[in-house]
Amino acid sequence: MRKVYRGRDVEVSFDLDICIHIAECLRGDPSVFKLDRRPWVLPDESEPDQVAEIVERCPTGALLYRRLDGGRQEEHPGTKVTPMRNGPLLVTGEIEVRREDGTVETLPRATLCRCGSSKHKPFCDNQHLAINFRALGEPYKIHLSPVRPKLAEPISKSQDPRRLS
Repeated sequence: MRKVYRGRDVEVSFDLDICIHIAECLRGDPSVFKLDRRPWVLPDESEPDQVAEIVERCPTGALLYRRLDGGRQEEHPGTKVTPMRNGPLLVTGEIEVRREDGTVETLPRATLCRCGSSKHKPFCDNQHLAINFRALGEPYKIHLSPVRPKLAEPISKSQDPRRLS
């Protein structure tokens, strides 16, 4: 379920169900994205261009933005699929994802399961960590944070404090 945080010039939305806890948001600007505050996203605490740039670092599409000030919206020329080493497929472009329940969502970014063990297909849910999935691909830097305190063990969705805001 996508939650919307509306600011004056930019609106940020978040879907915890597709977040894999890379934590680019938390590293981006603590005045905008802060776990121990409700709401945890305050889009007006930074310039809209800065908020958009941070949101676009989220590889999963869990974070999206919509400019309300007429500023640049997120666009990608074509579609690109990059296998991440020992992890999901990182896809950018105009991605139409059909979920198991039949709903369709269009995303500019997504991390899609390639280990076959996700319980949230077609999205990655970090099950590749539990099964010790190994495959070639590009390295992806995962930053440790309150939602990813250990590299191979992100917190569960039920423990994630963002589910409450």
